Amino acid sequence: MTPEQLRAFCLGFNAAVEEFPFTPETSVFKVLGKVFALSALDGEPLKVNLKCDPELAVRLREEHEAIVPGYHMNKRHWNTVTVRAVPDTMLRELVEDSYDLVVAGLPRAERLKLDRP
Repeated sequence: MTPEQLRAFCLGFNAAVEEFPFTPETSVFKVLGKVFALSALDGEPLKVNLKCDPELAVRLREEHEAIVPGYHMNKRHWNTVTVRAVPDTMLRELVEDSYDLVVAGLPRAERLKLDRP
């Protein structure tokens, strides 16, 4: 997946936005103000931080060299994934899982806003 494809995929989720609160180089993808992905899209190699269920996070790290504890993040809940070292289908699932976890943590009233067209 290219940086442009990663950006487009992240922005394809309902109410997703890209912001730059840390540096102009670090894209922070949010849903209703909550972060679900971070990436320096011009980084080499391309990496992305994604939220993950803690038990799954540990298992993924054990099974894949390209997945490590989240850089500058809560290591229990975040993984850093080297993008081109995992299959695109897996990366898409990890990004979607991250988005879904963040949405699940939103107050019910906020989640309902996402269901409206």
